[in-house]
Amino acid sequence: MSKYFKSNEENMSVAFLDVLDRAREIAGIPFIINSAYRSPDHPESIKNPTSSHIKGLAVDIKVTDSRTRSIILTALIAAGLTRIGIADRFIHVDMDFEKSQNVIWTY
Repeated sequence: MSKYFKSNEENMSVAFLDVLDRAREIAGIPFIINSAYRSPDHPESIKNPTSSHIKGLAVDIKVTDSRTRSIILTALIAAGLTRIGIADRFIHVDMDFEKSQNVIWTY
């Protein structure tokens, strides 16, 4: 059962939510989720049919400033997450082992 995230999140990986809980605990600040599971017919899924969001293995976490971005990024890495995308207003993180690991990209 997730401590910080809805345990009934539709189609989300329980193992991924456990690691996300660990990261949230490390960060000590709330993670505001902009996007989690996306159905295959979601407009973003149609643009990117290999998205980890479709598998319930990804979230986009809202960030509003550089300090928050640093805290969240540090916590995600400390929790063992190794696939991270950084945008101006969000951090994408996924636990999709079918994709390259130990990568950080920008949008």
